[in-house]
Amino acid sequence: MDYLIHIIQTAGYWGYGILFLIIFLESFPLTFFFPGDSLLFTTGFLASAGHFNIMLLILTLLTASFFGYIFSYVMGKKLRNFILRSNDRYWFKKRHLDYTEDFYKKYGNKTILFSRFIPVVRSFAPILAGAGEVPRNRFLIFSTIGALLWTCGITSLGFFLGSQFPETHLYLTPIILAIIFVSLLPGIIEYIRSKRKTS
Repeated sequence: MDYLIHIIQTAGYWGYGILFLIIFLESFPLTFFFPGDSLLFTTGFLASAGHFNIMLLILTLLTASFFGYIFSYVMGKKLRNFILRSNDRYWFKKRHLDYTEDFYKKYGNKTILFSRFIPVVRSFAPILAGAGEVPRNRFLIFSTIGALLWTCGITSLGFFLGSQFPETHLYLTPIILAIIFVSLLPGIIEYIRSKRKTS
């Protein structure tokens, strides 16, 4: 993570392009391991020290997050057609689509909105929304709100802490680890609940 930040800082305005690419790609299942929350917080913190322009930074991250979800959603729609034509010959089964549709009918808006704050989940939510035929307008509305809350909220938090408490950089690693833990917490709780229901 430190090495990545160093590359972005030394890249000048190209650094914003690197940030855009990372956050954009994090919206896809195959790149779920890309940094999200920690990258937003760290760059926001560095912006407070003048390493980034905070407005340009937030605009870059917001745009990447928004379009990443849109492209992933469209991919999900294409994937649905592939699954229906495959006659269950591959790993993707029609029952997976049926389950996804039922899940989004029950939790749809909340899933789209809060998936932004849960690592791994936010990489799968948009493509499953497309495959499960979540209505486009509903997806766009809640995806946009989620992108605004996620990028602006976490990046601004890093910027605020860096501005008010400059010595925070001494504790940056524990703070980032805490953010990752808090992000994973809802998924852990949901996993424990599902285990209890099945036991």
